[in-house]
Amino acid sequence: MSQRHHGVVHRHELSNGIPDRQPLCVSGHRRGNQGHRQNSLCCSHGVNYNRRMHFQMFVTTLGIALSFVGQAPQALQAAAPVVVLPDVNVHAQKEPAKAQTLPISLTAITADMLQRAGVMIVSDAALQAPNVVFTEFTARKLSNARFRGVGSSPANPAVTTFFDGVPQLNANASSVELLDVDQIEFVRGPQSALYGRNTLGGLVNVLSMRPSLSSWTGRVVAPLGNFNSRDIRASVSGPLAPTVGLSLAFGHGERDGFSTNQVTGRTVDDRSASFGKAQLLWTPSAQWETRLIVSGERSRDSDYALSDLAGLRANPFSVARDFEGRQDRDVTSGTLHARREGARVSLTSTTGLVRWKTQDVTDLDYSPMPFITRDNTEEATQFSQEIRLASAVAAPMRLSDSTIFTWQVGAFGFKHNYEQDAFNTYAAFLVSQFIPFPITEHSPQGTIKDFGLAAFGHSTLTFNNRVDLTLGVRADRERKTADLRVFVVPEVAPGTSLKAEKTWTNISPSAALTYRVNDNHRLYASASRGFKAGGFNPVAPPSSNTYNEEQTWNGEVGVKTTWANGRVRTNAALFTIDWTDLQLNLPIPNAPGQFYISNVGGATSRGLEVEVAARAAAGVNVFGAVGYTRARFSDGSTSSGVDVSDNLVPFTPDVTVSAGIDVSRSLRPNVQLFGRAEVVRHGAIQYDDANSAGQKAYALVNMRAGVSVLKISVEGFIKNAFDTRYIPAAFAFPGLAPSGFIGEMGRPRTFGVSLSVGF
Repeated sequence: MSQRHHGVVHRHELSNGIPDRQPLCVSGHRRGNQGHRQNSLCCSHGVNYNRRMHFQMFVTTLGIALSFVGQAPQALQAAAPVVVLPDVNVHAQKEPAKAQTLPISLTAITADMLQRAGVMIVSDAALQAPNVVFTEFTARKLSNARFRGVGSSPANPAVTTFFDGVPQLNANASSVELLDVDQIEFVRGPQSALYGRNTLGGLVNVLSMRPSLSSWTGRVVAPLGNFNSRDIRASVSGPLAPTVGLSLAFGHGERDGFSTNQVTGRTVDDRSASFGKAQLLWTPSAQWETRLIVSGERSRDSDYALSDLAGLRANPFSVARDFEGRQDRDVTSGTLHARREGARVSLTSTTGLVRWKTQDVTDLDYSPMPFITRDNTEEATQFSQEIRLASAVAAPMRLSDSTIFTWQVGAFGFKHNYEQDAFNTYAAFLVSQFIPFPITEHSPQGTIKDFGLAAFGHSTLTFNNRVDLTLGVRADRERKTADLRVFVVPEVAPGTSLKAEKTWTNISPSAALTYRVNDNHRLYASASRGFKAGGFNPVAPPSSNTYNEEQTWNGEVGVKTTWANGRVRTNAALFTIDWTDLQLNLPIPNAPGQFYISNVGGATSRGLEVEVAARAAAGVNVFGAVGYTRARFSDGSTSSGVDVSDNLVPFTPDVTVSAGIDVSRSLRPNVQLFGRAEVVRHGAIQYDDANSAGQKAYALVNMRAGVSVLKISVEGFIKNAFDTRYIPAAFAFPGLAPSGFIGEMGRPRTFGVSLSVGF
């Protein structure tokens, strides 16, 4: 697509006003809209921005963006376009529905929004969602989502990412480069009654674009930037036959590192990845549809940029180590969708296969001394199958003249096999003065196998087209087996082993009541129970190999409104969460760089969220979100034998704020100027459960602007425009880090230009 469009969303509606199951289509939007460079938020550390500075930065941002608009051109005034916000359809509750009608808190980022913001990975899209943060390190596999304070280990996530209906049971495969993405949905609050295990914090729903059955379209995007970053992404889509569509997309991106090793003078965190996606769509009849999606990513990155926390704050983006490692990851997945739309009942089948493998080789002491190195190889294969029946949208069940009943029931099963072989190599005399030679400790070597089955039901009763009562329940049963070993070569000490099996069963209910004041205003209240699976730690302190399920009760009240003749949308929610058997990812004493999951007790989280979107004028979109979370451990909670009662839950900012403006101006037919500016503020966080170290509040500003002529667009971009310094992630590292913590710098200011060509 050559021009930047903020067009109207076309929806297909039936006579009863219920949306049919046709996909969301943005006017003027062609394939590949997500194809801009990956510009993750650039960062730094240690700057304590106050509210006045945040306001000044936002005013500057708005002023720059508004300069692209000026007065509306005469052609636009003469055309007198209808200025309204488009409806957005979501699949947050599996069946398609308008986002404004659902009694849940969610933020949907459409394909058009992804393109305009230059989003390349899921965490960049999350900037617009309140109370949503991603804790990420240099390693692509370490991207841990936390919603409203709920989060945990990547091996057992509290927020699960779904790609086209397939859950990523281990978060190591959830942060991949985005290609041909139609929409990303951030659903906050427990979804266990519908999705089951490990969605007690919410879920991330990533949906791919459908191959075109009408015409061949395509797009190529090539951004270049500082740090020698270069990226190319291309996509093509079109019909092979009247009932068969094909889409292909591929990309490659690389950049130099941000951090320099003072020992060698080289950067340590270079990145390089190749990725692709292929889809085949077959619609043999008006009722049947089958879609096959195959995707993969191969990354070959340099080492972690970890260093002592105090050292980073004194000398940002500087590390010192004698050994420079690498991070390799391969991810492949296949998804098969089949759906039949009957006159009264629809049938949906989703089959998923995911395989990933990672290898991290690093200097584990993170110092210039040749003390310890670690080589960690992990891999997993998962298979999942879901079959679902639902009432047809065109024919909901009428119980009476004033009562409508919609429903869905389903069954789900999965198998997940995980393997790990990690070994630390210790220098001579390091472990003991009586061991004058290097030794290698395998910690751990083993497998964990997981098998689960579930059944669920979800229904809504609508009374007098005014009140909706929504009820849901899901039963999950899961069996895990572990075969784990820790041993030393040569055998200077006895090893340990664990063979165990355990089964968990869980029932997750939910209920919601919605009152429709009118077509534009809705009130809702909900209560739901969430759970996160129990399991085995591959390596852990004595008597900590097994951890139990984590459970929450969630209450929420909210309002969803559309006003100003459809030009403004405002949503707000209050929530409360009560945990039992809270799982935390904790460092293992005397085992640097290794972590285990432990149940530390209870916690509570209270907060609110407000989201605003407005179409101020033709070509002018304004958006903003505010989130507040107070997440604390309950009385009696202990971690590693230490009382953490009333401490803040780690990596949970008290406040998240985002605001921005997106503008476009047509100079003449086929010529358009466009610009975007946004500011994002994260509140203070704690790095650990003891609240012994943390990061102060910080703000980031991102801007981009360009011109589109016919089918060619050129734009410039800058992220972290004021080069904010902060450290978003750090963890305890006693004994080897002088400050007791090691961390990684957030990304510095990045900027560049991008050329795109569409057809």
